[in-house]
Amino acid sequence: MSLQDQARTALACLDLTSLNDGDSEASTAALCAKAQTAFGNVAAVCVWPRFVAQARAALPKAVRVAAVANFPDGELDLPRALRDIETIAQAGGDEIDVVLPWKALMAGDVQEVAEFLGEVRHASQPLTLKVIIESGELKEEALIRRATQLALNAGADFIKTSTGKTAVSATPAAARAMLAEIKAAGMTSAGFKASGGIRSVAQAAEYLQLAADAGLAPQRVRFGASGLLDDILNVLGSGASAAPGSGY
Repeated sequence: MSLQDQARTALACLDLTSLNDGDSEASTAALCAKAQTAFGNVAAVCVWPRFVAQARAALPKAVRVAAVANFPDGELDLPRALRDIETIAQAGGDEIDVVLPWKALMAGDVQEVAEFLGEVRHASQPLTLKVIIESGELKEEALIRRATQLALNAGADFIKTSTGKTAVSATPAAARAMLAEIKAAGMTSAGFKASGGIRSVAQAAEYLQLAADAGLAPQRVRFGASGLLDDILNVLGSGASAAPGSGY
């Protein structure tokens, strides 16, 4: 696959994201405009719940609107998560990115985490549910795999690496562990989302290859990023990448 083909695929997999403290109606409008490029649209935009209605009104139906719940800390706080989900659903959102209570998982509260995810899945139907496991904080492969298993068992549509708010976000090592669990589960619909620190087409291509090796088509891959779009447009516009292809 050529670099330009990789860029087109990455564009179609991109959740163009803005989750900054200073986000506003103006920044959300700019994000939605940026999501519709001369080379095609991104898969989704991802925003705070309070901007869902604005984003949905500004975008064509083909571009999905995602928003975050229980974000970014991922506390074991089910009422908070359910309030976020209700806000997103009522505002016309299509997708929910919820943070798994990873600190509770690390403390050994597996059953509580499983019950949390089950309630979240029930409340979020029929919207697409992405579960953020915060792999950079879990660190250990066994914990990354366990979090992935719990999310899959609850019926998550995508397993997502990170919030992008911690020191370590997506890594190929974490992706391999997560993809191995998705493959082992034999779920032909569940997908994978790499988020945080992915800024070049070359980096995105590495994750696409890892997903392909695990049997996932590009339609089951997403990238949560803001800076990646700049390199995608650079590649499609000039045929050369300005960003480095390595360094996580």
